[in-house]
Amino acid sequence: MSEPSLQPHQTESLSIVVEIKRIVEAILFAANKPMTVRQVQQVFPELEQPELQDIEAAMEAIAEDYASRAIELRQVASGYRFQVKSDLSYWVGRLFEEKPPKYSRALLETLAIIAYRQPVTRGDIEDIRGVAVSSNIIRTLLEREWVRVVAHKEVPGRPALYGTTKQFLDYFDLSSLHELPTLQEIKELDLSVASNQQPMQVNSEQQETTEQQESDKNAEHEPENAPEATEETN
Repeated sequence: MSEPSLQPHQTESLSIVVEIKRIVEAILFAANKPMTVRQVQQVFPELEQPELQDIEAAMEAIAEDYASRAIELRQVASGYRFQVKSDLSYWVGRLFEEKPPKYSRALLETLAIIAYRQPVTRGDIEDIRGVAVSSNIIRTLLEREWVRVVAHKEVPGRPALYGTTKQFLDYFDLSSLHELPTLQEIKELDLSVASNQQPMQVNSEQQETTEQQESDKNAEHEPENAPEATEETN
C-alpha cells in the first residue's frame, strides 16, 4: 500500500520549515556569541519573520541533527550557540598555543561564594573565608564580567552587593544557576578526590622505600674498591 502523497500546500509548508531551519542553523553557526530565539527572529526581514515557536522548533531539530556529531547546539544563559562537545575539548585545545589562564584558589573560592550566596558583600565573603579578600581578586572578576554589582546594602557605608552574570554562566557552560552542583555533590567530589589521592601517595611512598632498600642492598654486595697500584721507583 503506497503512502499518501502530500498536497501542494503541505509541500509548500514543509519547504518553508526546512528553509527556516537552514537559515537558523546558518545564523547560529556564523554568530560570534550566543543568540536568543528573539534575536534570531530579528535577523529575518520584518515582513518575513517566522513565529518564535517555529524558530524554537527549528532549533530543536538542529540539536537532534547534531546529537551524534562532534559539535552540539547548546543552550546557555545568553542563548543558543554551537560548540565542541566537552569530551573533545582536550583535542581542540591542542590547536591553540595560548594556554587558558590559571586562577588562584582564593579567586575561585571567592567566585564560588558569590555564586552560591549571592548577593553578598565583600565583608560577607571575608567572614566566610576567614581572610581578607584582595582587591585584585574583585577587580579580576569584574573585568572578566563574571560578577557585577547588583545593589548596595542598606547599612552604613552602603557596601556593594555582588552577584554573578550571564557571562559567568556561559563560560562554565550553564544555562542557569540551578545547574550548579549542590554543596553535597561538591563534598562527595572532594571526598572522592581525597580517597583517590591517598592510595597514590601510599604507593609512591612504598615505591620510594622499595627503591631505597634495593639501593642499600646493591651497595652491600658491591666489592670495595682495591687500592690503586703505584709504581716503585728505584
